[in-house]
Amino acid sequence: MRKIALRIKYRGTAYHGWQRQARDITVQEVLEDALAITCEEDIRTVGCGRTDAGVHALCYCVSFASNTKIPLDRLPLALNARLPADIAVEAAVEATEDFNAILSCVKKEYTYQILNSRIRDPFLAPFSYFYPQPLDQGRMTEAAAAFVGTHDFTAVRSVGTQTKTTVRTVHYCEVERTGEMIRVRICANGFLYNMARAIVGTLLYAAQGKIDPGEIPGLLARGDRRLTGPTAPPEGLALTRLWYEGVVGEMMEL
Repeated sequence: MRKIALRIKYRGTAYHGWQRQARDITVQEVLEDALAITCEEDIRTVGCGRTDAGVHALCYCVSFASNTKIPLDRLPLALNARLPADIAVEAAVEATEDFNAILSCVKKEYTYQILNSRIRDPFLAPFSYFYPQPLDQGRMTEAAAAFVGTHDFTAVRSVGTQTKTTVRTVHYCEVERTGEMIRVRICANGFLYNMARAIVGTLLYAAQGKIDPGEIPGLLARGDRRLTGPTAPPEGLALTRLWYEGVVGEMMEL
């Protein structure tokens, strides 16, 4: 039996996140159904993390064990023939026996897009948060810097999943603007439930003067979710980069 790792991407609009659920359609369920038909065996996958309903992934890693004899350079094409248009398998490699898509992940990057324009764009609507009010990018950048480092991120998480610790390390939190599009990039060794979206909501509050950027270290220390910004909508968020060691890491950088 081989341990196989896949690099996939998906548009999350039609799905209730990655993880299989009892009633709602998810990316994991659709992918596992395609794997079962293609590999002619029951397969259970491990994803690199849960993504919320409506959140996208430009770069996502999946691992599973299989006896399939299909050459791995042909497996993506075989799977894509059975997957809907909003999910695509880009590459497959044989990983080490102990590889696990979530436990072996070194760090992740999420990118949040904000269309800061007076007029909405129907073509960008599925992939960005339309925000017509003026935003102070300088205040957003100052606020973003306050999240960098190792902190307890209870103040920017939603209750919904169990975790052993709420301490995470944010390697960078950057704000850049191109025309009317603002992109917030956050890289961390792990993310709590809704953490990325709550950070963005807090940056938006800072940009509007509702929170002073200098207050953020104190808000993190207090750990009270009620004192930080709202959870930004899911459509603006995408998982954009993953880091692994070895052959899987090389696959993710292709």
